[in-house]
Amino acid sequence: MPTRGTPTRATGVRTPKQRAGAAAEDAAARHMTAAGCRLLARNARYREGELDLVVQDRDLVVFVEVRMRTGTRFGGAPASVDRFKQKRLARAAERWLLEHYGERWPACRFDVVTLSGDGTIDWIRDAFAK
Repeated sequence: MPTRGTPTRATGVRTPKQRAGAAAEDAAARHMTAAGCRLLARNARYREGELDLVVQDRDLVVFVEVRMRTGTRFGGAPASVDRFKQKRLARAAERWLLEHYGERWPACRFDVVTLSGDGTIDWIRDAFAK
């Protein structure tokens, strides 16, 4: 499995928010691999943004944003992936594709996997399609 690369505070200890985020990414990765996807990368960081998961779903490369929210006051987890975040993810995905495929990119899509406080997982395929 690809390396984690989760940032830590100067003390080397992860914050509770970082631990919760890593657990959410672990759950999302398990869910997607159980559904037949192959994990290609985790936490790919670029100046443009971070890709939580990159998986292969049949013949597609899928860039996955993992979100965990306990409340819906601001629209819940899916609503937190706004246009600004989508643009950052698209730029990071372009960077990843250039590194791994050069100028000949495979078909791609952007998914969002949300986790609720009770552990329910919702996989939103092609989440950025209009």
